[in-house]
Amino acid sequence: MMTITSLSNPKVKELSILRKASVRRERGLFLIDGAREIVLAQKAGVGIVELYYCPDLINKWPKDQSFGLNSKKMIEVSEKVFQKVCYKEKPDGFLALAKTKQLELKDIKLTRQPLIIILEGVEKPGNLGAILRTSYAAQVDVIIINDYQTDIYNPNVIRASEGCLFFNQVVLASVEQTIQWLKDKKIKSLATTTSGAESYTKADFKKANAIILGSEAQGLSQKWLKEADDLIKIPMKKGLDSLNVSVSAAVILFEALRQKGSV
Repeated sequence: MMTITSLSNPKVKELSILRKASVRRERGLFLIDGAREIVLAQKAGVGIVELYYCPDLINKWPKDQSFGLNSKKMIEVSEKVFQKVCYKEKPDGFLALAKTKQLELKDIKLTRQPLIIILEGVEKPGNLGAILRTSYAAQVDVIIINDYQTDIYNPNVIRASEGCLFFNQVVLASVEQTIQWLKDKKIKSLATTTSGAESYTKADFKKANAIILGSEAQGLSQKWLKEADDLIKIPMKKGLDSLNVSVSAAVILFEALRQKGSV
């Protein structure tokens, strides 16, 4: 088993540059910070390339101390090295280098009456992570991201999703590709906007539906507002423009679950 104590070690430099989304996309690699998140990733079938651990930071080992990995994949590091490459303010001493998984629209598996979330231009990692977590809880079939502003493997997305990112089907696609895919699958599109004609509670979520949400700052593009089958809104007190996008997603998704008889 290798031990790293120097900040100038090539592996440390490689881990450090994975903070950049462009590098993560180019290399197809990302970091998972924390034993709980690593275990969840493994359960979801994420490929672990290497595991870095710092004995000085570990208070409690997981039940399987090797995470089921070959010892050649486990690398011990000093505390200063771990603090250099980890993301959490209070790390638990475990960090995994893992392979990204890129799904395409053709790869999506759907239930008989699917429920889909489409996000356009959502910027904040915390919001994206929260929506992924809520989508998993609400049994959403797939999350399609248009005009992505935040890499789904951003560590803050992983943290906010509580590891649910690993269990969701997440696809990056253009608006045009998504519109055509919905038409091919005969899935009704419901765009959320403050100018929507009807309340979200009036929508029929028992059928196949895609709920489209935009960023808080910009809302949805004219393309979506024009191409969506229906425009819906969340009624609210006058003077308030909109809710946090993750809150809006939760409100609508659990209404959909109620209608489906799942809650």
